[in-house]
Amino acid sequence: MTAKRIIPCLDVLNGKVVKGTNFQGLQYAGPAKELAGKYYGDGADELVLLDISATIERRKTMQETVKEIAKELLIPLTVGGGIKCIDDINGLLKCGADKVSINTAAIRDPKLVELAAKEFGSQCIVVSVDTKKTENGEMVFARSATSRTSLYTLDWAKKIEKYGAGEILLTSIDADGTRKGFGLEITRRVSEAAGIPVIASGGAGTMEDFYMALVEGKADAVLAASVFHYGIFTVGQLKEYLKGREVEVR
Repeated sequence: MTAKRIIPCLDVLNGKVVKGTNFQGLQYAGPAKELAGKYYGDGADELVLLDISATIERRKTMQETVKEIAKELLIPLTVGGGIKCIDDINGLLKCGADKVSINTAAIRDPKLVELAAKEFGSQCIVVSVDTKKTENGEMVFARSATSRTSLYTLDWAKKIEKYGAGEILLTSIDADGTRKGFGLEITRRVSEAAGIPVIASGGAGTMEDFYMALVEGKADAVLAASVFHYGIFTVGQLKEYLKGREVEVR
């Protein structure tokens, strides 16, 4: 079994890390560069940087912030937010990103995922899927979870794989920031349906939540923000807990 990964997430707004609940009510959590360095020192396996207002504001991800953070790390850095084309991806990779996360642009034009995978390799391309329960089942949302699409989450996950994405970053909008646990059912269903790694995101509150996402949700990695930002526990403490419960971590 492949070792599971622990990935802190930096939701960045104007160069500062913020965190909210259900994508709303954002609060300041700290400077991006400082937090990135801290998590690297704590033993994070990877780091995700999401420029959360780039798509809504119709601008590109802040490349200078990416450069500053990349200098602090010797672990993979995934960057997302405002990516619309191959040139955007190329620019971020040149700034030091190891992977890019595409969301709204992939929904608008799935061929972008295919072209990007061919140009840069599937290992560089992550498709971010923001999912929410609706009266019709689990549906995909775009534009930082503000716009409902006609895509069913499970169908979209399967299409992502066919287009050549290397990973799926699956965020439960319902669970995001609540600290009440990951969306286990949809995480498990996507993990079972997709032949590529799935990163579970949204809802981490306890170490048990991470265990459940990895074991019951069958995720390949877990991503979290507030539990690390506010010192509820560290990446190192979480890894020791998971090892104690016989989950193989890096």
